[in-house]
Amino acid sequence: MKIFQRGQRSLFGEILDWMLTPLLLLVPVSIGLTWLVAQGIANAPFDRALEYNVQTLAKLVTVQQDRVQFYLPLPAREMLRADDTDKVYYQVRAIGGAVLGGDSDLPEPPDDDALTPDVFHMRDDRMRNDAVRVAYTWVQPALAGAPMVLVQVAETREKQQVLATEIIKGVLLPQFAILPLAILLIWLALVRAIKPLSELEERIRERKPDDLSPLDDSSVPYEVAPLVASVNGLLTKLKESIATQKRFLADAAHQLKTPLAGLRMQADLAQRDGADAAELKQSLKQIGRASIRATHTVNQLLALARAEGGAGALSWQPCDLARLTVEVVREAVPRAIEKRIDLGYDGAEPGAPGVLLEGNPTLLKELVRNLVDNAIAYTPSSPERPGVITARVLGDPFGHILLLQVEDSGPGIADAARELVFEPFYRVLGNEADGSGLGLPIVREIARQHKATVTLEDAHPGTQPPGARFSVRFDTAPP
Repeated sequence: MKIFQRGQRSLFGEILDWMLTPLLLLVPVSIGLTWLVAQGIANAPFDRALEYNVQTLAKLVTVQQDRVQFYLPLPAREMLRADDTDKVYYQVRAIGGAVLGGDSDLPEPPDDDALTPDVFHMRDDRMRNDAVRVAYTWVQPALAGAPMVLVQVAETREKQQVLATEIIKGVLLPQFAILPLAILLIWLALVRAIKPLSELEERIRERKPDDLSPLDDSSVPYEVAPLVASVNGLLTKLKESIATQKRFLADAAHQLKTPLAGLRMQADLAQRDGADAAELKQSLKQIGRASIRATHTVNQLLALARAEGGAGALSWQPCDLARLTVEVVREAVPRAIEKRIDLGYDGAEPGAPGVLLEGNPTLLKELVRNLVDNAIAYTPSSPERPGVITARVLGDPFGHILLLQVEDSGPGIADAARELVFEPFYRVLGNEADGSGLGLPIVREIARQHKATVTLEDAHPGTQPPGARFSVRFDTAPP
């Protein structure tokens, strides 16, 4: 039942509905119960009076000359019937015999009543189309073989109804006066209880657009504290997201500045007076290299932004890491051949036990691609000493461990720089390979999204060059 209908759900209205609806539904129940109680209270004194009259009439049943007789003096008869409001009837009747006195048409008790002497009973009945209250008992005369005598007195119920009505008025009228006051008090209590929510709403509305500090939950009700905590968590995530976007824009502007400046410089050189065909060709070659570098940087920045933005918005599904790695290796073969690098795959076959994990295939493939591209970019190769790069996937279905390794025969990475290479735009000094410094940060971020760890070590300890081995360890245990 909705007392207050509205287009949009209101917490205040919902609580008010659930409090007032039972209250209003209880009013007719209270009236019915009050009526029953009032009837019982009103009947009690009149029932006692009827019982007293039956007791008095029972004493007038006597035995004279071996006969059961009943005699009610005229003054007593007039006193019994002296009532201006109700009619009084009485009857004295021998069981199975004639009426000894009173009204012969007064109904008899039900047949299933036990004929127990000197026990008083009450019942509701009708006498001459009037509702009456009847008190009756049986009297055993002091005469051997004499039947029991039924003595009963009946009275109409006008006075009981008047008294019951007065009782109901005395009880219900104050309730009807208190009901509006109770509704008002409930309304005021709800307004006061909802006030902290209104104050919280006001504090949020007055905030500046750039204020993402947590809300103060010390002044909110206990039930609202989880909501405020959730909002604070959302503000923290939003703050981190905005910081990531700002960092991305700053990084993009910084990284694109160099290749774009190179493009402009080479274009100016190509347009200068007196430039011959060889110089023009060299300028175009440099422009091509700068544009490739700019494109690579943009792609890496977008991949990093996608990884830092979280894979929650992308689909998660069972991924075959061995199959993804084989696909990446095949795609990178032309570039490896161009640099005379021996690129191969060694490890579990696609579809083998233990190579499946829950993840995003796009991000996982980006992770493998960045490791392979990084190895190709920083592994020197010559016809006399060709470079070797191996991608490997090892699965342990019993230990719930899945390991991805990419190792090369390059110069390796010094211990002091092994943590720094995972920072954006960091590049090892003394290396002239083209790169943006974003590949390994992308690898670590995607690994973090998949709750994996990335480690770096020498591929061939004790030899020169030692090479580098990047290992990504996934936990495939079910949650």
